[in-house]
Amino acid sequence: MLLDETIRVALQAIRANKLRSLLTALGIIIGVGAVITMIALGTGARKAVEARIQALGPTLLTIFAGQGFRGGIAFNNRISLTMDDDTALANRARYVSAVIPELATNLQVQKGSQNVNVNVVGTTPDYPRVRGYTVTAGRMFTPGEDEARRRYAVLGSSVPDMFNTNPAAMIGQQIQIKGIPFEIVGILSEKGSQGFNNPDEQILIPLQTARYRVMGTDRLRSITAQVNDINNMNLAMIEIERVLRRQHKIRAGGENDFQIRNQTDVLATFQQTTQTFGFLLAGIAAVSLLVGGIGIMNIMLVSVTERTREIGVRKALGATRGNILLQFLVEALVLCLVGGTVGVLLGSMGAVVLSKFAHWNTAISPFSIVLAFAFSAVVGLFFGIYPARRAASLDPIVALRYE
Repeated sequence: MLLDETIRVALQAIRANKLRSLLTALGIIIGVGAVITMIALGTGARKAVEARIQALGPTLLTIFAGQGFRGGIAFNNRISLTMDDDTALANRARYVSAVIPELATNLQVQKGSQNVNVNVVGTTPDYPRVRGYTVTAGRMFTPGEDEARRRYAVLGSSVPDMFNTNPAAMIGQQIQIKGIPFEIVGILSEKGSQGFNNPDEQILIPLQTARYRVMGTDRLRSITAQVNDINNMNLAMIEIERVLRRQHKIRAGGENDFQIRNQTDVLATFQQTTQTFGFLLAGIAAVSLLVGGIGIMNIMLVSVTERTREIGVRKALGATRGNILLQFLVEALVLCLVGGTVGVLLGSMGAVVLSKFAHWNTAISPFSIVLAFAFSAVVGLFFGIYPARRAASLDPIVALRYE
């Protein structure tokens, strides 16, 4: 038999049993659709994590006050970071391009008859640039206004919503922080929630104003250091540790009374969890493909049994072992590839639906489509070989006698 005739006979056999062929391909359709959707979810989650890391600032290090130690024993009072620590880092840390002190606490903020409790941060004018914000309305206060202890406030993007006011309309209006009137001069861009912390629900005021007029202390909540190059992150952490240990007079071998946190480390656990979840879902989808492949092999074995007499006739008319083998392999392969095509379409639609209605992050990659097609072809070949070989090995005389 010629190659084109062999393929034509295989396709006719599939068309002759449309319902059975559809049910046979259903396992592959479900498996491939699941693979596409799960990979889309995993890719979308990874991109969301990468975007969040970029939003946080990949070259930022945050220094927090830690537990104090004396004679190797921790004592109750936490060691605070001060403006002296900020100055020491700015002057001595060579791999740091900017240092941003943050003097922060939650305070009651009043506007007219409305009252909210938000995070008030005393900081320097470089805060938006280092933290990756833009000022969407108004402006940021200046270094001169910081030194003059002016009562200016820059609001996070969610604060106007708390007061049920249009952000741009709040420029020039007054709010009261701890009973002290402040003029609103700017609105920050939206950053998005980051776990338990929402940086959009904060109000920035000049550092010196916070230090002398509002909070009355120079004990900082944290210090943010911007590293001059992402390749120098480890060197910068070592250098910051050296400067602060000297500043805090910690002896050799003593425990640090501060913590240095890398922004990428903050989300490392979340990223690992996302990857593990993605692998789990992909494994479930792979099991679906395996079950679909077993279903195809089962149906192909039934088909061989049903068509034993037909195989005998074809062999008697001159069909070779290779012709019979190819015929049944083509049947299995076509079922898998058609199932793979439908599965890719359904999986892509599922990813779009999850993104649009469930608001999950999804991203369909060409790699996942190629992988799904390749996997479905491999399944067809793998599970079609045994039934095809069984059909090809039938003795024509025995096959012709089969009832």
